[in-house]
Amino acid sequence: MIRFRHVLVLAAAFSCVALMAPREARAAADVRKMSLVLSGVPTQFQGGDVNDAIDYYNALQIRPRGYEELDKLAFAWLYGADLRYFVRPNFAISAGVSHLRISSHREYLPALAQAVDVRFDVLTVPIHLGTAYYLQPYNLGDFSARMFVGGGLLQYAYTRSTFQQVLTRPDSVTAAILGGSQKIVLSQEGPGYYAEGGVQLWFASRYGVLMSAVYRSGELRDARQIGLYRGGNLQNVATGDVFTNPLTGEPFMLDVGGLGVRFGAVIQF
Repeated sequence: MIRFRHVLVLAAAFSCVALMAPREARAAADVRKMSLVLSGVPTQFQGGDVNDAIDYYNALQIRPRGYEELDKLAFAWLYGADLRYFVRPNFAISAGVSHLRISSHREYLPALAQAVDVRFDVLTVPIHLGTAYYLQPYNLGDFSARMFVGGGLLQYAYTRSTFQQVLTRPDSVTAAILGGSQKIVLSQEGPGYYAEGGVQLWFASRYGVLMSAVYRSGELRDARQIGLYRGGNLQNVATGDVFTNPLTGEPFMLDVGGLGVRFGAVIQF
């Protein structure tokens, strides 16, 4: 029994020594020049005149009837992928594309067997080109972490803002008040910029993690009407006409920018 206890004590001692000894045999963090970053960004969404249009619709059609109002566009997810190349150990360039879609939707039931489906929707595809400057790394065994700051240029491609109102079995009064089923599509593209700051983590493998705060500018002015549908039929509209804000009468502006937090999975090549 005493010998067994001695064996346990010696085993515990050797275990402590093994844990406390320097781990020279462990692999170092794997840092390569080229990597792919797949990211998701919960982000603020400014909205611009789209939120004015939602306010206008609520005031004109929803509040007088005491229905639940449409929510403004305020929060979205931005999903993207970009390639990051280290020109120098502390300086990288990146290029990539993202996708953001946000909507506000309600269904109203004004009478038996009647329905009014209303949706405001915004879609944009930001393309970016930028740089990042990395600070001195923090190394611990097979782990390395480096803070970075960066920024660059954005091009908002294929940006669409859509208002859609679909009436199901409306009576003549409801159809006259709401103007029937209709769909309005606006489009605009334009430049912007972004600024970013965060940290990137490396491990003893080709996989890593990137976390950062990102601010994007995105004011796209003079949005143009590219489609008007009534009763499911495309109306004759002059493509390229500048749409106006229903509250101010000014040219319609889409603001697809905002402040977000980026969570990225890094795959190194």
